[in-house]
Amino acid sequence: EILPEQDVERNGICAPGARVVGDRLHLFYQTYGNGARDAICHAVSDDGVHFDRDKSNPVFHPTGAWNVGRAIDAELFEWKGKYYLYYATRDPEMKVQMLGVATSTGPDAFGRGGWTDLSVDGPILKPELPWEGKCIEAASLCVHDGRLFMFYAGAFNNAPQQIGVAVSDDAVHFQRLSDKPFLSNGPPGSWNSSESGHPGVFMDDDGSTYLFYQGNDTKGKTWSLARQRVEWKDGKPVPAD
Repeated sequence: EILPEQDVERNGICAPGARVVGDRLHLFYQTYGNGARDAICHAVSDDGVHFDRDKSNPVFHPTGAWNVGRAIDAELFEWKGKYYLYYATRDPEMKVQMLGVATSTGPDAFGRGGWTDLSVDGPILKPELPWEGKCIEAASLCVHDGRLFMFYAGAFNNAPQQIGVAVSDDAVHFQRLSDKPFLSNGPPGSWNSSESGHPGVFMDDDGSTYLFYQGNDTKGKTWSLARQRVEWKDGKPVPAD
C-alpha cells in the first residue's frame, strides 16, 4: 500500500501509471480530491515496492486558456527517444474532459520544470462523437508497425463509458480509426451493461496484444476487470473472437 506522504497528497492519491526507464521504476500518479487543482506527481523505485517521492511534486499541470489547469490519468510513453506524458484535463467550466500531452528528454527531467506542454493551444483529443459524450480520458498506448495507437475511454463513467482507438505518426496528432467504439458496453443483463471503460493496453514481447478494462452492471456500485485479446489486421487493431 502506497499512502500519502507529501502535503500535496494529503487528500489522497490514485491512478498510478508505472514505466521502467533504465533500471528504475518511475511511477506517475495524480493527487485526488482537489477538483481543478489536481495534478500529476512522480516517484521512483529500485524494487517496485518502496518509492521515493519527487521533491518537486506535483511535477506537472497543463497551461493554456482552453483548460482549467487540472491533470489526471497520467500515461508515460517513450517514442523515438523522447518521453511523452499523456494526461486528461477539463475545460475552464470543469464540464468537458479532454486529453493533452507534454514531453520530457528523460528521467533526469521528470521533475517540475522538466516538461514541455505540447497542448498549450488546445487538446490532442476531445469529445466529438455522440458516444463520447462530454469525456475523453484514460489514454493507454502501444506501438505496432511503427505507428502509435492510443486506446481511450469515451464518455463519463456509466454514461455508458466505452473504448475508442486513435492512431498517430508523431505522438501528438491523433486520428480516430472509427466513429464507433472499439469496445462497447454489453447488452442489458450482461456483466458490463453499464460500461466498458478505462482501458489499459499491454503488448507482450512476442507481439501478443491484450486490452484490460473495467466494467459493471450496477451503474458503478460494483466493479469488475476483464481482458480482451486484440488482433492486428491491415495494420489496425480489432477485438479477437
